[in-house]
Parts: sequence; C-alpha cells; structure tokens
Amino acid sequence: MKSLLMLSTPLLMLMALSLNAQEPIVTESTTNSTVTTNGKMETVVKTPPPSAISPQIISGGNSDLCTVGVAGAVQTQILGISMGTTLTEENCVTLKRAKTLYDMGMKVAAVSTMCSGSEQVFNAMMNAGTPCPYKGLIGDEAKAAWEADTLVAAVTVSEETGESNDDTTKGASAVAGVLGLLLLL
Repeated sequence: MKSLLMLSTPLLMLMALSLNAQEPIVTESTTNSTVTTNGKMETVVKTPPPSAISPQIISGGNSDLCTVGVAGAVQTQILGISMGTTLTEENCVTLKRAKTLYDMGMKVAAVSTMCSGSEQVFNAMMNAGTPCPYKGLIGDEAKAAWEADTLVAAVTVSEETGESNDDTTKGASAVAGVLGLLLLL
C-alpha cells in the first residue's frame, strides 16, 4: 500500500499542474458613446464692492515745499467717504526763511528769524551767551534789552507756534467728526 501511495502522489501532482495550465479567457467588447451637455451660467451682483479711494496728495516730491499731505478713506456698504488735505510745517518755513536771509548776506536777520520761530532756539542762544538780536541790538546790548523786556520775548516766541496748533486741532477734529458719523451708520 505504501508503494501505491508513492506512485499515485506524483501522478496527482501532474494532473493538478495540467489543470492549472489552461488558456486564459479573452473577452472583446466595443463601446461607442456620445455626451452632449447644454447649460447656461449667469452671475448677478446685487451690491457693488466697497470702493472708497483716498486721494493721493504728494507734497514730498518737491523738496522746496513745506507741506505734508494727509489723506484717508472709509467705506461701508451704503456710503463711502474720502478726504485729503495738506498741512504746512511751520518749522520748515522758518528754516527756509532764515536760509534765504543768510544767503542774501543778512546774517543778523537770519538769526532773528530763527529766534522768533522757536523758544528752544531763543533759550539756546541765551544759554550760549549769544542772545537773539533785539530791535537792531546784538551781543551784550541785546541781552540786557531782552532781560529788561521779558514780556515782549514771550509774545514774540509764541506768535507763530500758536497758529500751527490751531490748524492741527481743526484737522483732527474734522477727521474725528467724520469717523463718528460713519460709526452711526
């Protein structure tokens, strides 16, 4: 029995191999299709996009001007506002005046212009021992005249500085008012 089993085992293996070695199945098919699509696309804009554009104020392009440009814009869904203005820089104006006087050979007038434009320049000149000119007087004579008439010195120094602060205050108030109105919308 053992020999029969040994003979039948290789025979069974050969049969199994021959069954697995069959030809593959091939299927052929052809498909024709046509796809037609018709459609319409439409976009409706119900509100325009916000477009408040701030004016462009360029004053720095010309170095001979003493102005600064300020501009701003605010846009809501309903209302858009844009504003712009130029502000004069008083210290720049004083420096240009003094330089022009100095270039024309009027050195005392140039120093006097600088002194009248700034309390800091006035105090610096007094502390340096070279006081600002006083009604044509210079040096020690001017120093004595300034000490005798301190009221005139205070008025002269504050004349120009008060105007620029008023302009700045008015401009800031206008901007704050517009922004306040926009917040109410």
